[in-house]
Amino acid sequence: MEQKPIHAVGRRKTASAVVRLIPGSGKITVNGKDLGAYFGHPVIIQDVNRPLVVTEMQGKYDIVCKAIGGGFTGQSGALRLAIARALVKISEDMRPALKKEGLLTRDPRMVERKKYGLVKARKRFQFSKR
Repeated sequence: MEQKPIHAVGRRKTASAVVRLIPGSGKITVNGKDLGAYFGHPVIIQDVNRPLVVTEMQGKYDIVCKAIGGGFTGQSGALRLAIARALVKISEDMRPALKKEGLLTRDPRMVERKKYGLVKARKRFQFSKR
């Protein structure tokens, strides 16, 4: 009996990631590249793998991801959320452990827009009294 792949979507900042979990050896591919080759930084790789570590599911599923928009931090956060959501679709028993670690919460922080009359969103031009 062949299992169907599990799909999930995650978002952070302006990045979004679509994840497909397939029963396999634990290989993670992002945009056609290996996870280590795509992100490179060990802390980011550890952050992406966190849902798998918390639920003890390393090496049980091959993960194929497509990350769009944003930078590496946003994409890795989106990937982490998508993987956590996919694991919950596999088994609802994983939800409490993932929720306790804060892995099922979408990070709502976005870049604040620049306002007219200011240098950036909040930074002002130097004030001159005279």
